[in-house]
Amino acid sequence: MDRTGRHPRHAAPTPPDRRTPGAPPAAAHDPDPRAGHPPNRRGGAVAPDPRGAYGPGPRGALGPDPRAAHDPDAGWLARVMHVAFFLLLGASLARFLLRHPWEARSPWIIALCGALAALYLLGPVLGTRATPRRIAWLCTVVAVWVVLVVLAPSFAWCAVPLFYTGLRTLPHRAAFGLVALLTAFVVFAQVQLSHGGWDPNLIVAPPAVAAIATGVFVHADRQAARQRALIDDLIRTRRELAAIERREGTLAERQRLSMEIHDTLAQGLSSQQMLLQAADRTWDSDPATARRHVRTAESIAERNLAEARRFVHDLAPADLAEGGGLEQALRGLAARESAEFRVDGTPVPLPDRAQSALLRIAQGALANIREHAAATSAALTLTYLDDQVVLDVADDGSGFDPSAARDGGGVRGHGLPAMRVRAQQLGGTLTVESTPGEGTVLSAAIPLAPPVEARP
Repeated sequence: MDRTGRHPRHAAPTPPDRRTPGAPPAAAHDPDPRAGHPPNRRGGAVAPDPRGAYGPGPRGALGPDPRAAHDPDAGWLARVMHVAFFLLLGASLARFLLRHPWEARSPWIIALCGALAALYLLGPVLGTRATPRRIAWLCTVVAVWVVLVVLAPSFAWCAVPLFYTGLRTLPHRAAFGLVALLTAFVVFAQVQLSHGGWDPNLIVAPPAVAAIATGVFVHADRQAARQRALIDDLIRTRRELAAIERREGTLAERQRLSMEIHDTLAQGLSSQQMLLQAADRTWDSDPATARRHVRTAESIAERNLAEARRFVHDLAPADLAEGGGLEQALRGLAARESAEFRVDGTPVPLPDRAQSALLRIAQGALANIREHAAATSAALTLTYLDDQVVLDVADDGSGFDPSAARDGGGVRGHGLPAMRVRAQQLGGTLTVESTPGEGTVLSAAIPLAPPVEARP
């Protein structure tokens, strides 16, 4: 390191991963597909009861069917069952009329068949919840079907869609009882159709079919309930993560503002205090020097006022807001601090964040020199390289031990950590080369964005 502010250029450091603290992920902004659920104490959606996805208590609670809202296949399955019921009902009536020519009971069979069809058509209008009207409707349908089976066993297999209707409407225990009742009448009808011949399948097959259908339905229903509960947990976790990201963003913004205030207003107020104290000491013995200190303090106060107004406006450095870019801002800063300024390399446009960070680093470094280094000269060098821009701030002051500064021993304030954070937020690095009694060189390197390749 020499006294001109230049030091041997080392190999360009490899920039770390670029990260923007506090930036929330895209998923945190996604609309919540379950916004209709009331929030719980942790801020997430209330998960449905895994015992059946109908909330606590029996299924008789009023409200929309959660399966219809969250399982599009439920509506499709209901339509399939409706079609199957009418196909079985029509086939059973055709079989009865073909096997039994017109009899005294035929008008009753046709009338009951029409009534059963009309009742079944009324079912979707009443919904799927176990309301009193729905339960009364289901009991009426089952009663009409039982009468039909007693009069004409051919209608027995219409019970299969009724299995699904009962399982979908009633609580599990009541639904199992209904399935057992329907199965018993199916067995009765099959025995009647066998004309007295013994066939074990007539006794075993209907209960086996009913058991398989019931088991498949209950398993699918519970699987859907567990999936809905899992989705609710995932949505609640996503909300909590989004809240954490917002809190982290708030803390990062607070840290950034603290660095902004430290590098501008706090440093300016400290300089004003020192100048006014010096003016007070020399007021009687050297009035000209005292007035010069007061004018300098007034100039610093003016700059601080501009910075404060800029914080209110858009938090951009006042020097950059005046136009002219980073070089003019650094040149004005160097002139105010009686430091040299030089530009090396071919200037390239820099992002506003990079310009602001480099200017703040320069302000903090010069403030440290003024307060702690007891230097007689300082120099700023802005160097444009192929892949990065480097700002060097050198002085011939007392120097210090950089390792002690990293450990926090013997060094007050948080100027260097703040500068290092500014550089790291842009994927850059901050290095300090110093030896007690031999001055200091602070170097901030910010990588440039890679050029966009021209398309052929």
